[in-house]
Amino acid sequence: MNIQQECLEGEAKEPQSLRLTNSTTLWNYRLRELAKQRQFLQALTLYRHMLRSGYSPNTFTFPFVFKCCAVFLFPLMGSQLHAHVIRTGCQPDPYIRTSLISMYCKCNLVHNARKVFDEVGPWRNLTISYNALISGYTFNSKILDALVFFCRMREEGLLVDSVTMLGLVSGCTVPAHLGIGMCLHSCCVKFGLDGDSSVENCLLTMYVKCGEVEHARQLFDKMTEKNLITWNAMISGYSQNGLARHVLELYREMKSINMCPDHVTLLGVLSSCANLGAQSIGSEVEGEIEYRGFGSNPFLTNALINMYARCGNLMKARAIFDRTADKSVISWTAMIGGYGIHGHGEIALNLFDEMVKCGIRPDGTAFVSVLSACSHAGLTDEGLKYFDEMETKYGLKPGPEHYSCLVDLLGRAGRLKEAMDLINSMKVKPDGAVWGALLGACKIHKNIELAELAFERVMELEPANIGYYVLLSNLYSDAKNMEGVLKVRVMMRERKLKKEPGCSYVEYRGKVHLFLSGDTSHPQSDDMYKMLDKLESLVKEIHPSAENEGRRNEELLTGMGVHSEKLAIVFGLLNTKPGTEITVMKNLRVCVDCHIFIKLVSKIVNRRIVVRDATRFHHFSDGVCSCRDYW
Repeated sequence: MNIQQECLEGEAKEPQSLRLTNSTTLWNYRLRELAKQRQFLQALTLYRHMLRSGYSPNTFTFPFVFKCCAVFLFPLMGSQLHAHVIRTGCQPDPYIRTSLISMYCKCNLVHNARKVFDEVGPWRNLTISYNALISGYTFNSKILDALVFFCRMREEGLLVDSVTMLGLVSGCTVPAHLGIGMCLHSCCVKFGLDGDSSVENCLLTMYVKCGEVEHARQLFDKMTEKNLITWNAMISGYSQNGLARHVLELYREMKSINMCPDHVTLLGVLSSCANLGAQSIGSEVEGEIEYRGFGSNPFLTNALINMYARCGNLMKARAIFDRTADKSVISWTAMIGGYGIHGHGEIALNLFDEMVKCGIRPDGTAFVSVLSACSHAGLTDEGLKYFDEMETKYGLKPGPEHYSCLVDLLGRAGRLKEAMDLINSMKVKPDGAVWGALLGACKIHKNIELAELAFERVMELEPANIGYYVLLSNLYSDAKNMEGVLKVRVMMRERKLKKEPGCSYVEYRGKVHLFLSGDTSHPQSDDMYKMLDKLESLVKEIHPSAENEGRRNEELLTGMGVHSEKLAIVFGLLNTKPGTEITVMKNLRVCVDCHIFIKLVSKIVNRRIVVRDATRFHHFSDGVCSCRDYW
């Protein structure tokens, strides 16, 4: 018997206090209290007791029980209650009909809600009725229908209130809706609702979801009353749009005015710490989590595992993972992915097998982490086995993200023909990432013919992705095909594309220091470049061919100077004690020149240097990299 049947048919002890009274008002009072306390199942059971006790519901009874049906998505029970309304003669009441509309919309029965709305009666001319239907349409992703009724509402001269605008604005959740959202923002100003904090927060969220973070920040700065919801919306917006440094700056500002964060705030901050490699700030957040009693929150626990793994501290990530009592598939995936990006493929696979033995069923995301781990560690046969098991053992259909991992796996191993055959046999249409993985493999193995084919395909799907132009240009440069390099440069110029500037982060004394390629803005620039010149001279003595080996490649497109990771490493050498490990985060893939340079510098200065680039971690020590030059 399911919950719905239990509420309708099940036996339960009737509340003694209500059995002793003959007043419907007391039943309604108890229903309201249960609904306020979100004890919806108990409220539905109480309603059944009320009927069995011989008391008739009235206009104050039904809104509470309709709300309960909406929460549990009980359309059958809702329809039966609708029949109760008709039998009791309460149907004309506007608040009951508004509750009916909301209930049907929450149960995805918009056509039923519309029928209720269209029934003849003076109640239709109420703002609350329009608000319920407008919110219902947006809840069911029917924003244009909601706008039609908004216009009808205005034509009838009805009052537009904050609930109306919240219902409309909340439906603008994708960039395609930005124009509508901005028009609604103007309406809010026109109706004098722009000072309402709930409306402002909704507009802020709308701009964030539509990718207009600058508009969101402008609105944020103008708001006179900022509550926790406001700060969380802006922090989450920056986090979701990859603006990690802005998140940390806003978090510091939030703390400076003694605004207490909640789990939503801390989740966004941890995500940004993971992106920037800001481990010390992440550690502070971990302390905040314990202090505020959020230690048992599974989302924050998983975020901590991910943060420490992506900051290069696998030992700490594993410690949190091991002490987590209730590990979900997300927890396991975070740890598996952490081992994968560090190149520990075998450990990642062992952990995956352990997860399965524990009875946790892997999902598509878990297999992405496993296949990626195989790719980084060169475990080609193992990767092929797990890819096959996805469908045969677990009934999961591979998506483009799984195929791109497998193409990368085969491509890195030099099995380009098999990679191409795999693409041709895909059961889903290959996306840009799939063709991009093949293009990257062609760059590694210098296959110009196949690279040109992959480039042609990826340009049909992602013509503005600058990384693919750089890959092809580097391949042409390696082959000393300057005509090809110039061809790529012309394409970029015609499409008005510019390469994303290389930047690297290094954390020092709780502050994240950012370096761009060729950067001279740092106060220690003079000392940094002097040390860099000395190191490059020493590297050249050990490895003459290393000098400028990679710089001639991608920098032909941009004319940039010294790569940012070199500057970040030199900054670390200048400011830390001998023997201290230096950890650097880079937004792009490390080039061959820098890879050779860092290997040799780790030997020269006898330091352990960790670099996380766009795809993985490189641990340099005594002239050797953990990737074994396989990246």
